[in-house]
This record gives sequence, C-alpha cells and structure tokens, in this order.
Amino acid sequence: MAVGVEDRILVTGGAGFIGTHTVLQLLKEGFKVSIIDNLDNSVEEAVLRVRELAGPQLSKNLDFYLGDIRNKEDLEEIFSKNKFNAVIHFAGLKAVGESVAYPMRYFDNNLAGSINLYMTMAKYNCKKLVFSSSATVYGQPEKIPCVEDFDLKAMNPYGRTKLFLEEIAGDIQKADPEWKIILLRYFNPVGAHESGRLGEDPKGIPNNLMPYIERVAVGRLPELNVYGHDYPTPDGSAIRDYIHVMDLADGHVAALQKLFRMDFKGCHAYNLGTGQGTSVLEMVAAFKRASGKDIPIKLCPRRPGDATAVYASTEKAEKKLGWKAKYNIDDMCRDQWKWASLNPWGYEGKP
Repeated sequence: MAVGVEDRILVTGGAGFIGTHTVLQLLKEGFKVSIIDNLDNSVEEAVLRVRELAGPQLSKNLDFYLGDIRNKEDLEEIFSKNKFNAVIHFAGLKAVGESVAYPMRYFDNNLAGSINLYMTMAKYNCKKLVFSSSATVYGQPEKIPCVEDFDLKAMNPYGRTKLFLEEIAGDIQKADPEWKIILLRYFNPVGAHESGRLGEDPKGIPNNLMPYIERVAVGRLPELNVYGHDYPTPDGSAIRDYIHVMDLADGHVAALQKLFRMDFKGCHAYNLGTGQGTSVLEMVAAFKRASGKDIPIKLCPRRPGDATAVYASTEKAEKKLGWKAKYNIDDMCRDQWKWASLNPWGYEGKP
C-alpha cells in the first residue's frame, strides 16, 4: 500500500526533542499526525512551533492530546476517536544516570506505559509500529562498530527497558504475524532544526552532553562536567556516535514508509547513527568553533553504567531503509548553537 494522505499516525511523546522534529517531517511528507504527550519532560510551546514551521495548511493535519500512555483511559480516548494506520512510539524517560538511581520510575514509565500502548493498538487493530530504541541495548560492545545482530546486553536500567521492549515487540509479532515492527536504535541525537525554532530543552540539569555544553555557552551553567577522562581512548574521554536530530527524523519517515510496503514482514532492528565515533572533548572543541564561546570544563570521575566507546554500523539502514545521515558534527554544532542563541532559556523564554 502506498502512503496516502489519509494515513494518520499516532506519535507518543511527540512534544519531545526527537518527537517534534519527526512530527514536522511527517507533516511535510503528507501524513496526518496525532501527538499524545504528558509533558513530563517537554512543553506544549514546542508543538505550537511545529505548527508554525509546518505552515497554516499542513498544521491542520496535526492534533495534540495531553495524556499519559500509562493511563489506559487516555489511550482509549484517543484510539476511539481516530483510525490510526501506524504508531511511532517515543514516549519514555531517557537518562542513564537517573535510571540507575530510580529504576522503578523507569520500569513504570517505559515498560508499563508501552505495554498499555501495545494492548490498545491490538484492540483497535493498529499493528504497524516504529519503536524508539537505543544504542544502550549494546551495552559495552566487544567490538565496534555495533552491528544489529550483536548479542544485546544493556548496562543500566534505562537500557534494559529498551531491551525488554524490543523483546516484547518481537514476541508480539511472532504471536501475530499481522504486526509489522521496526526498532530504531539511535545513537546520540544532537543539533536542532535549522530555523532555530525547535531544539532540545530538558527540564532541570541536562543529562546529555550537548544541552549541557549549550547551557555553559549561554551562561546558564558555570562549567561542563566531563565524566571520565581516563578511558582507553585517544584523549581519555568517552566516544559516541552523534547524529543530527533532522537525520534521525528522516530515518523515522523512512522506517514508516518501509512498514507500509506490502513486502515488509516481521520485526526488524536498524541502527540510526553516522557510523563515526567522536569523543566528548572533540565535540566540545567543535561547539567552541561554532559558537565562538569558551566552554570551561571540569574533569569528573566516570559515571556508573557508561560505556567507553560506542558507534554504529549503518549499512543495514542504508541498504534496507534507503536512509543515510547527511550532517557532520560541525553542522550539528552550528544548528545547536543557533537554537541556543535564539532560545537561551529554551521554550520558556525566561528564567
């Protein structure tokens, strides 16, 4: 079946960082989109900006529901009012360190919420799913780059929730072959929409590197804590595969279009990354170049649950989804700095 203008996609967690960028690309591709989000780590202003960037015509195809996927009534309400052709499932908590400190919170949010969602999808015969997984399912891989058929062994509760949910998705699909599921294992999403109107705006002290660097650059935080400077890497800092959020958004559109193809069957995982490893200190240097700002750093001990070096093999996504990352780290830092300089206090616009 070709993707038609009548196809309505439910995007859980669609007000978040990756969600907003993906929703915008979906609208531009002609999909109708409904977002459900509990605004736990996001704000409705982000959805208003998606509407603004989409323009008056396309933004008519976007609905927003304030709701929580842990609450069956919220899901029931949205599914009973809409006929969804597929779901892109982003909703969940995503900080490694926080998950080590509060594992129960992660199991409740990520596992219980997703199981509710899958049960409601089955009830309403909506059996196409793109699931937001993570490179954390690889743990500390024995070799890199990470290939999709590696043994999976998450090192922290957040990663385990993603791994459990991948396994649950596989079990659901085996039991009922009508399900078509794509698991997207993202590496480290950074950057922002080129307009500077959409970006990452975590509540509280950021857990991820780039929003943290950005807050130091705009003067909201005094220095950047670099966790781990004695890793067995060229400069001692951890190595990750940073991917521009717009590349990631396009990867979701590619995955969705794959689900709508008659010849697609089963439950399959794809890495979304650049295939390039960049160290934390290299990323700091690139952000300094983009912003012209000094970024004072404080070297701290390693964090529990963090791996030394992780980057993606992207061959499978290139071959099967026809998708490849376009942006490099200088592009990522340029767009992130534009967002930061236009929105130093994020979407709220003031302290």
